[in-house]
Amino acid sequence: QVQLVESGGGLVQAGGSLRLSCVASGITFTMYKMGWYCQAPGKQRELVAAINSRGSTSYVDSVKGRFIISRDNAKNTVYLQMNSLKPEDTAVYYCKAENSFTSNSYWGQGTQVTVSS
Repeated sequence: QVQLVESGGGLVQAGGSLRLSCVASGITFTMYKMGWYCQAPGKQRELVAAINSRGSTSYVDSVKGRFIISRDNAKNTVYLQMNSLKPEDTAVYYCKAENSFTSNSYWGQGTQVTVSS
């Protein structure tokens, strides 16, 4: 059974930092591209950052220079370091695992990030 479990969300003031974690089980982690998505109320879920199995990263423009995605293959974990947080970063953040060969994908349950002004 595949599980993606996110943690690390919470309430933080503008300018603060949070680190999200997503632990994967039931998959061969190194075969998966990992991504963090966010969904604000009334908006569509959108990609924030992604990292492939070789460690290459990509970011949406709005978080470049503020967020860092990383992965620890030994721990089956992907992280999102969120710095200089803004109120507009407020959303539920989801972890996604996408198989690099088959495109099968899995989602975590989400973790709430709230940034107060």
